[in-house]
Amino acid sequence: MRLTETAHAKLNLALHVRRRREDGYHELETVFAFTGAGDVLGVSAADDFSLTLTGPFAHELSNGPDNLVLKAAKALAQAAGIRKGAAFRLDKKLPIASGIGGGSADAAAALRLAARLWAIDHIRPMDVAADIGADVPACVLSQTCFGYGVGEKLDLIDGSALTGLPVLLANPLRACPTGPVFKAWDGVDRGPLDVNNWMDARNDLQAPALGLVAEIGDVLGALESQHGARLTRMSGSGATCFALFDTTTARDAAACAIKASHPNWWLLPTVLL
Repeated sequence: MRLTETAHAKLNLALHVRRRREDGYHELETVFAFTGAGDVLGVSAADDFSLTLTGPFAHELSNGPDNLVLKAAKALAQAAGIRKGAAFRLDKKLPIASGIGGGSADAAAALRLAARLWAIDHIRPMDVAADIGADVPACVLSQTCFGYGVGEKLDLIDGSALTGLPVLLANPLRACPTGPVFKAWDGVDRGPLDVNNWMDARNDLQAPALGLVAEIGDVLGALESQHGARLTRMSGSGATCFALFDTTTARDAAACAIKASHPNWWLLPTVLL
């Protein structure tokens, strides 16, 4: 029997960086939201662990033991005392190092799938998620939530007003690795994030990311110029940006216009969960 899960693309609707900790990580506050689209991960029972990669961005990943899908599954197996393997198949639809949690979402989907495959009920995927990566706990939930600490501490918030809201994601297909972006942050704490007013908040990583990948400015400009765009912002450490719309008609018209003017960009019209 083959089980499947969507590794939902993650958006940071707002992201405030508060300080750099002594361990090198950064304290932050963010509002996580998730889209209905993402990578698709499947799993079947097996004696050993394996990962097959397909999809438009498969060539940019390794299917070796450093892949987060295999790391996550093995971590859950160890924590739960499982002596079985799992054969995963990942359809990689989301670009790499793009600020929408692709690897973290894949790891989260692997945890959910492995727990189902092995019928684990004494260990939760969330119990090992933070050890895989800071965004993995939020991706396990895949629900609108407030994240703090390094992003691993979560409080669910009412996202009912966002459910079904049309959103357009755009990326210039320039990788924007998280480490260099955080390193380029100017270190200024610009204040806390008011979770009730996130539309008036900001992404503190947008400026340093722009300094590393100038095309992010072009993406933001293209989204901002579209009719009906309610909010335009960069997600995470970039380079993916997003625009929220009131209607699917406005979103799809924006996608068509941007595709015509920037045929080499990656675009994903979808909705928020």
